[in-house]
Amino acid sequence: MKRGQRKPSKSDTDGFGYPPGNRNSESVSTSNVVVNQSSRAAAASSPGNLGPPPVSGGTAAGSAAVEALPMFRDVPVSERQHLFLRKCQVCCFQFDFSDTLKMVREKEIKRLNLVELVDYVQSGSGKISESNQEEMVRMISVNIFRGLPPSSHEHTGSENVEADEEEPYLDPSWPHLQLVYELLLRYVVSSDTDAKVAKRYINHSFVLNLLEMFDSEDLREREYLKTILHRIYGKFMVHRPFIRKAINNIFYRFIYETQRHNGIGELLEILGSIINGFALPLKEEHKLFLMRALIPLHKPKSIAMYHQQLSYCITQFVEKDNKLADTVITGLLRYWPITNCNKETLFLGELEEVLEATQATEFQRCMVPLFRQIARCLNSPHFQTAERALFLWNNEHIVSLIAQNRNVILPLVFEALENNIQSHWNQAVHGLTVNVRKMFQEMDAKLFEECQKQYDEKQAHASEADKQRELTWQKLADAAAANQTR
Repeated sequence: MKRGQRKPSKSDTDGFGYPPGNRNSESVSTSNVVVNQSSRAAAASSPGNLGPPPVSGGTAAGSAAVEALPMFRDVPVSERQHLFLRKCQVCCFQFDFSDTLKMVREKEIKRLNLVELVDYVQSGSGKISESNQEEMVRMISVNIFRGLPPSSHEHTGSENVEADEEEPYLDPSWPHLQLVYELLLRYVVSSDTDAKVAKRYINHSFVLNLLEMFDSEDLREREYLKTILHRIYGKFMVHRPFIRKAINNIFYRFIYETQRHNGIGELLEILGSIINGFALPLKEEHKLFLMRALIPLHKPKSIAMYHQQLSYCITQFVEKDNKLADTVITGLLRYWPITNCNKETLFLGELEEVLEATQATEFQRCMVPLFRQIARCLNSPHFQTAERALFLWNNEHIVSLIAQNRNVILPLVFEALENNIQSHWNQAVHGLTVNVRKMFQEMDAKLFEECQKQYDEKQAHASEADKQRELTWQKLADAAAANQTR
């Protein structure tokens, strides 16, 4: 199923993609087609009947006769709405794309109909009636709202497959799906689409189903969904609170239940744009969203898949309201990884972006636990983590915050710096540590000497304690040996 369809060469097909000899003059040329109503039993007996046509994996559509449908440009303007309805009904039929040789002609016919519908909506050549809008949205729903295939990790049982190592999944039905998504996008963004009318069909149920599709493994589908949902959010103001709440629920389920979802990055990308447009002062609802959904998204193991988008959302909140910096940094420290060095490096990168938007007052509230954690990172045996922590001193704003509070911060990190100079295995980390140590020394020589003196005293006490411990063990060993000789 992951293989795409083979495109027939020009020598194998005529100009419309059909094998030579399989085209009759009635079925193609400048025409699309409609399923003969007599073959659909109790289905629509008149164009006004919007009952769903049979979904065909082969048998229903295989037995259905196909007749020509004219193109929009070939019929009078007065008949185009009726033709639009019939084309939508034809496009409700679905096919099995796992077999590329099955019902090739019918698939191409549907594709051509979809292309024409997209062009008709995009060109704005005629306002679509309300009944046709309803039929079109129903056709779109029939095509895109479907059960998604099991994820690759569900087939193999593996959970930690690297994204670069895994072959990307390509939905075999994408040639039709893409056109359906394009039709929906053009309908939503069209200036002819009245939001007051369209909201009857683009309703809460439709939005929820659209959000469910974000779990698709096909990146192309998720990109379309991201664009469409963002446009819906912009056009249908009445849906905005509902969309935010629905995305919240997806995040909660991901964080606390499944920790598996393919579309978290795309949803966060939409939210980044939404957060950017939040009015000031921020509503309490938005602050709760930050604390209850965005900050806990640092917990899952798969954070690397969406960390860039998450970091952008977090930073947007801090830039909007500087007082949230303390909340964000405290939240980061709560979910700070213990054994995952790659994740720790991501956290340090995000921390730098947050600190850049942090003012002195908020910084002072969290600097003690923050620099205790940074000191641990400085001594990390993983050189990338230690290096990333030392890079914080390359940021002028962070250095200025450190300089203002050096009396508190230098004693917290001094021992870590000295330990790196004496024993860290990586030369790059050693060189960066020397630079940071020199920066502190130039910043406040007297404070540096005091810290150096305290460090030397602590080392001397530790050395004395080691000697006493060795003497105690030696006494015990001597006493044990004396007892054995008796």
